[in-house]
Amino acid sequence: MLAEKLSKYNIILASKSPRRQELFKKLYVPFSVQTKEVEEIYPLHFQAEEITNYLADLKSKAFDSLDDKDLLITSDTIVWFQNEAIGKPKDQNEAFNMLTKMSGKKHTVYTSISIKTNYLQKIFWEKTIVDFDELTDKEINFYLEKEKPFDKAGSYGIQDWIGLIGIKKIEGSYFNVVGLPVHKLYKELMSLPK
Repeated sequence: MLAEKLSKYNIILASKSPRRQELFKKLYVPFSVQTKEVEEIYPLHFQAEEITNYLADLKSKAFDSLDDKDLLITSDTIVWFQNEAIGKPKDQNEAFNMLTKMSGKKHTVYTSISIKTNYLQKIFWEKTIVDFDELTDKEINFYLEKEKPFDKAGSYGIQDWIGLIGIKKIEGSYFNVVGLPVHKLYKELMSLPK
């Protein structure tokens, strides 16, 4: 269905994330993965979705020469907690501190997506509120040792062990927390001009 709609495009998913690639595969659309290194620096006064919108756009700008048939998809996810963006941890110690701070509290996950061709660009975002149960130091250390979530915003994956035992509830899209709000992406792709 979507593949037919997008058949004229050469779709590029610009993400190293295996979770995003796996979710995108489930749309049954042929695509290639291409990535370019981008220094993810944003204006310090930006908040929440302003950050992810900016970074998704910044990642798209790294592809400065698209062919006419190319359709580029870039995205960015952050955890927003106590008016601060929580990115990927630098090491195990920082990951432990992040999870300890968020234990027993709510945080919000923002993901922005940019869809770009030579003729148009759409940037949109989704947010999900995640409610963590109280986590013990032992549980946090066990998770960090077993799953090493150092490539994940906020130092955790909702689909991992810690999500199974430590998340009381979410308000919003589960797949947004995984890193790609697929339902919104699908609607935006389906609404592209023919």
